[in-house]
Formats: sequence, C-alpha cells, structure tokens
Amino acid sequence: MPADLPTSSSRRTPIVTLLKVVVSAALLAWLFSRIDADRLWASARRASVPWLLVALTIYSLNVLAATWRWHLLLDAQDIRLRRRRLLGSYLVANFFNNFLPSNIGGDVIRIRDTAGAAGSKTLATTVVLVDRGLGLMGLVLVAALGATMVVGSRGQESSPIWPVWLWAGFLLGAAATAPAMFAPEGFGRLLQPLTVVHPEWVGSRIEKLTAALGRFRERPSALLGCFGGAVLVQVLLVLFYLAVVNALQIPVQAWDLAVIVPLSFVVQMLPISINGFGVREATFSFYFTRMGLTMDSGVLLSLVATALTMLFSLTGAAVYVSRDR
Repeated sequence: MPADLPTSSSRRTPIVTLLKVVVSAALLAWLFSRIDADRLWASARRASVPWLLVALTIYSLNVLAATWRWHLLLDAQDIRLRRRRLLGSYLVANFFNNFLPSNIGGDVIRIRDTAGAAGSKTLATTVVLVDRGLGLMGLVLVAALGATMVVGSRGQESSPIWPVWLWAGFLLGAAATAPAMFAPEGFGRLLQPLTVVHPEWVGSRIEKLTAALGRFRERPSALLGCFGGAVLVQVLLVLFYLAVVNALQIPVQAWDLAVIVPLSFVVQMLPISINGFGVREATFSFYFTRMGLTMDSGVLLSLVATALTMLFSLTGAAVYVSRDR
C-alpha cells in the first residue's frame, strides 16, 4: 500500500472517537435532563475543602501502591529500574489515561518507558498485561466482598448485583489465568496457531511471552505481592471515594462504595465512551437510586471524584514536560 494512502484503521479511528463522544454527550444530556443542575452546582460549591484534600492524599497513596506493584513484577523479570523513575512514568501514564480519548494510552507510555531496560517491547508489554490482569482480579474481589457485606446487612434486594456472580467471576478469572502462570509452555502451544499470520515474528514473541511467564512461575511471591497490591489499590480507591462522600455529605456507607466503585471502573473499560464520561455517572446514579438516594447525588459524586483525579493527574503533565526538557 502506498505511504500516502491512509489505512482502513486510520480512517476508522476518527469515526470511533466521534461515536464515543456522541455516547458520552447523550448520556450526560439525559442525566442532566432528569436532575436539578443548579442544586448540583450548589452542592459542589459547599463541599468540604479539608475532606477533598484528604481525598487527594489518599489518591496519591493509591498511585504509590500501584507503582510499587508494577516494580514487583519488573523486578521478577530482572528488569532493574529505580522506583522514582517508575513513579514518574506512572504519573505520566495517569495523565494520558485521563486526558486522551482512550484507556490504553497510559499503558503505551509504561511499555515505552520500560522496553529499553527490558530489552524487549514484548517483555515490557507482558509485565503491563499481567499487572492489568491482577488488578482486575483485585477489583472483582473487593466488589464481591462489598456486595456480600451489603446483602448480609440489608438483604439481597438492596444490591443491584448478586454477590454470587462476582464471586463466580473472580473464580473463573483465576481459573482462566492459572494455566498461563503455572503451565506457560502449554499456554505457548495454545498460541502456536497464531504463527500462521507470520511464523517468525509471531513465533519469536510467543517464545518471549512464555519465557516471561516461566520467570513469574519461578517467583510466585512477586505475583502474590502484586495481587495484594492490587487489592490495596482498590481499597484505597474506595477510601478516596469515601472521603469525597464525606466532603459532599452524601449518606453512603463504605461497603456500598466497595461495590459501586469497582463496578464503575469495569464499566469504564468498555470502549463505548470518552474516558467513561456519561457511562460512569449513569452507573453511580443507577446504584444510588436503588439505595433510595437521588440521581443528583450519584452524578455529583462521580463528577467531583473525576475532577479530583484529573486535577491530580496534571502532576503527570508536569513530569512529562520536565522530562522532555
């Protein structure tokens, strides 16, 4: 194909982005048509500044925990990088995740920043994917624990999702990832049919992938530590939202947040909106109305928490600019 002709994927990207914008705008317009925007703004202006500062502090601890988790996995692959450098990379990735119309922009930054030390983009990508996978399992575990406590204290009708589904999802996820971690050679053989596309290129990457998984199998403490770090990250996110709830004086318990916060992050992973806008607010509103609260409170909590995370992520912009200089 001539270099001056755009590929089908490059032509499709603006269309997909436009569709995401339409979905986010439509959902936000629908939500704001059903709430009192003036009252929402007045509630936001009355927010407790000390509690918002507490929320930002908790979020900074969350970023430190996520960076530590990433460092554990890199160290297990004998990729030696200073934690300060990894923290800077994670802050930049956080900025890109919040300000680019994609949830994978930050992962690209993390892979780029570690590929040199790893000596392979495939190895750096594998580490990030394992980090993502363990993070998702930690997210589902916290949601399952939260839903179990909610149902135990208020009954099944109080929760929009049954705990058994979350526990089943967690166990299925563990069962699906176990072969890759404990039998990487067999997992590599399952991927061999992909070599039909390009035997040499795909084959070499499968070899690197299975070698990386083999090193993880030899160092299970790194995986256990990363999973523990993933649970800690989710707990800190719940505490972050709890601080925002206190700032806004919304009567929501921590166990409810332990359900809705992880679920909102799962919904945001769906590639149907711009950075989860609209979809996230609709998720909070649905859950809050099931609890007997107003849609206003769900939208308010979601928007204020998002504003704080975007404000914090500007530190990544500062790191990015200073690093380029």
